[in-house]
Parts: sequence; structure tokens; C-alpha cells
Amino acid sequence: MLREDVACVAARDPAANGTLEVLMTYPGVHAIIWHRLANRLWRARLRFAARFLSWFARAVTHVDIHPAATIGRRFFIDHGAGVVIGETAEIGDDVTLYHGVTLGGTSWAPGKRHPTLEDGVLVGCGAKILGPITVGKGARIGANSVVVDAVPPMMTVVGIPGRIVRAPAERRRVSGRIDLDHHLMPDPVGEAICELLDRIDFLEARLAHRDGRAPHCPDFIPEEAVHEPA
Repeated sequence: MLREDVACVAARDPAANGTLEVLMTYPGVHAIIWHRLANRLWRARLRFAARFLSWFARAVTHVDIHPAATIGRRFFIDHGAGVVIGETAEIGDDVTLYHGVTLGGTSWAPGKRHPTLEDGVLVGCGAKILGPITVGKGARIGANSVVVDAVPPMMTVVGIPGRIVRAPAERRRVSGRIDLDHHLMPDPVGEAICELLDRIDFLEARLAHRDGRAPHCPDFIPEEAVHEPA
């Protein structure tokens, strides 16, 4: 698993220049190595040793992973600073986190209180995923988003609070796992405002026609040409 954790960096980070560089200089790789050792100690009920190793990893890498967290294969934390992963968090295979990501809880009650990230999830820098929710396979969480509701597979979530957006597939260019046209994501709020403006224009034209001002109005729309907007 450790070999896979190191090898997957080259596929996801164009700045990586060889295995030795990744192994020696990537704090995200160091964090997952220390976590896998701490997790083994935790499962062996050597709780103090596990927490001490986790504390040491946090001091060195600035990545805070609870030793009880479950993390799958080929996990990558890019830049590896300010990441927090809670005790009951579950992370699948091929997941990527950027710096500043928090997988946190919203309750002090015992039991499951941290998120579950399924295979292939990508979480942008500064994003917060809170509570015992599930982020579906292949989903993407935009930078600085705050996600408190479950995310279906293959969806993209942005904003505070996080909301699902869908970009037209024919307009997007994807290179490997990198979305080159992330800026083309639609703005649901902007779309709602545009619909309201269209409705206002329609009502003003209809009102002008009924008041008898329509023949003198440059924007006159004949009654037979007036249709309710979709």
C-alpha cells in the first residue's frame, strides 16, 4: 500500500520528478505513511502509541489524521498543509485531497460523525465536508466549499453551503483527472436572476399593451406574439 501511495503521486502531480523526490520531500506522502503505521497500532489496541505517532506526524507534516480513520489505497494529499481527518472518517481508493481540507464532525455524540468519501473523490483546497454524510464515487468538491449534505456519484459541488452543479459535457475538456474547463461551471444563482429578468420584461410588455401604450412603445410586442416564458 505504501508503494502505491508513493507511485500514485506521479500520475496526479505534474511537478513530481521521480520516486526519491516524492518520498523525501512530499509532506502528504509522509503523513499517509505515518498514518498507516499509527492505524495498525490503533487496531492492535496500542492507543497511546498510535496517538503519539499521529501527534508526531502532525508536528512534522501539518496534517492531522486521527489514527482510527479508515483510508483506502493510492491516497494523495497534495501540498499537505492544514488537512484534518476525523476519527470516524472513511476514505475509499484513489482519493485526492488538497491543502486545507477538513473532514470533520458536527456532533459530540459517539459513533459515526465524520464523512465517508467513496472511490475517486477529489476535494479542492480549503473545502470542509462535515458530518456523517457520503460523497459518492467520482464526485468533486470545489475549493472552499462547505458540504453538509450527501453528494451523489460523479457530481460536482461548489459554494457555501455546497450545492450540486452540472456543466454541459460537450463544453468541457478533461485531461486525465484534470478538468481544464472548471471555469465553465454554471452559476445557479445567476441563472435564477436571468429567469426573473426575463419574466419582468414579459410582464412589462404585457402591461404596456393592456394600457394602450403599446402602439407608441418601441418595445411593443403584439398580443399574438406574447408567450409565457418557459
